Amino acid sequence: MNNEEVLQALAHLIGTPYEPSVKATITEITGRARVVGPKEISTKEYDIDRIHINADANSLIQGFSFN
Repeated sequence: MNNEEVLQALAHLIGTPYEPSVKATITEITGRARVVGPKEISTKEYDIDRIHINADANSLIQGFSFN
C-alpha cells in the first residue's frame, strides 16, 4: 500500500479522538508496523513505512504524515 492509498484508507479516522489503540487499528488496515502517535518520540532516520499521526490540542486526529 503506497502513501496515497494509506491516506485514503485512513480518511475515516480524521476528526476522531486519538487514543493509543488507534495505532493497532492503523497497523491492521495498512500492514505497516511503525505507527507513531502524537507527542511520541521517534528517530529521525528515514523510514518509508512509518506513519505519524497528527492531532490537534484536543487530541483529535487531523491527518497523517510519512518519513
